[in-house]
Amino acid sequence: MTATCRACGGSIEGGGGPGRAASYCSQACRQRAYRERRRPAGVPVRELVSDIGDRLGRLRLEPGHAFRADVEALSTRFAQLRRLAREARQDPARPAVATAAVPDDTGFVTPAGVTNPGEDTCEDAFSALVEGHRRELRVHCYRLLGSYDEAEDLTQEAFLRAWRARETLEDVANARAWLYSIATNLCLDFLRKHSRRPAPYEPVPGMESGDGPPPPRLPWLQPFPDDQLPEIPAPRHDPDEQAVAGETLELVFLTAIQRLPPRQRAAVILRDVVGWSAKETADLLGSSLASANSAVQRGRSALRQALPDRREDWSADPPSAGDLALLQRYMDAAARADIDAMISLVREDAVLTMPPNPYWFTSRDALFAFVRPNLDPASPMFAGHWRHLPVRANGQSAVAGYLRRPGTSVFRAQLIDVLRVEEGRIAEITTFEPHLFAAFGLPMTLPGER
Repeated sequence: MTATCRACGGSIEGGGGPGRAASYCSQACRQRAYRERRRPAGVPVRELVSDIGDRLGRLRLEPGHAFRADVEALSTRFAQLRRLAREARQDPARPAVATAAVPDDTGFVTPAGVTNPGEDTCEDAFSALVEGHRRELRVHCYRLLGSYDEAEDLTQEAFLRAWRARETLEDVANARAWLYSIATNLCLDFLRKHSRRPAPYEPVPGMESGDGPPPPRLPWLQPFPDDQLPEIPAPRHDPDEQAVAGETLELVFLTAIQRLPPRQRAAVILRDVVGWSAKETADLLGSSLASANSAVQRGRSALRQALPDRREDWSADPPSAGDLALLQRYMDAAARADIDAMISLVREDAVLTMPPNPYWFTSRDALFAFVRPNLDPASPMFAGHWRHLPVRANGQSAVAGYLRRPGTSVFRAQLIDVLRVEEGRIAEITTFEPHLFAAFGLPMTLPGER
């Protein structure tokens, strides 16, 4: 059987095998057709270069986490520019790209475009797709899992699976929904293998934790750097359909949603956070529309019971001038080892947890009874001198703490404290271990005082 190639019009011998008719006579024609379908009518090269120049001019070298965020924002633009440059060399007749100054210095005997033509273009197109959705998919996985490390791993696995299936991408109507489907199912598979639900903290022998009820414990919980959040706006919802706002990344929300069964959790996040329709959610979860709607309603009801009655009791609004001043006073007091000043900044009913460690406190008195010996230079248990840097995590104020132990000259990464401020005082502190400093763009050491 002989068919006709859609790209060059030549004959196709053999028809492509049983069950499916071939459309192209070679991989070269397939890639050429793919490029023609994906090629925009006009290539805004000058606008792209101008945008890159503007971003380079605004590049912040300090602090380190800001520099990292700015460089990451440039990666997609450079990938697009590199793709256009490669296409210009492969297709000199393309308008809007000056190719005369781009010499063909590859040194290959075979002319460019004959061997594996379009392979780089395909890879660059996929790279642009990945970079365009990496941040939002990582946040999506993080909401499902509560762990930055696991979210990072599964986001990478999602893109790996997408890469293996990249030849089917041209038949995908909505690439973003396709990537979300892959990432969501990977997370659900992970949660099926690692069954875990928050449980109340247990009493620690010999330690007074306070008179408040034990908070929920999530040993896997990790902070998420604000400078890695996506730049897309949160979806809008009708008030009667919205259990929580679309920007929810706060620790209290994560703790509450981790109580839901995995599929129910995914349904609520897809509907109320990502902004998908009921049908889209049902299709992704492979369930009926009625089943998906029921899961969302049950999840919303459980969240309303788990979250505080007033959103201002847990919502992470942008920091006010008063919040920033409070944060500075907190860091200054810690640097001076001024325990009384620190106490004055904390509410009497403050809660402190330290995932994955089992320690917890539900009152200011119990909290400072525990930390005072470590902060007091006169105490035999004195841990050393502190220095803090302000950061943002989960939409909340946070500090990265460095400790210079007695007899040493370098401040070393020790912890990240994520703070919830209420009525001008610190109401909750969640203390994390320092292994995510690199994710926040933070150094692991600071020079000591001279």
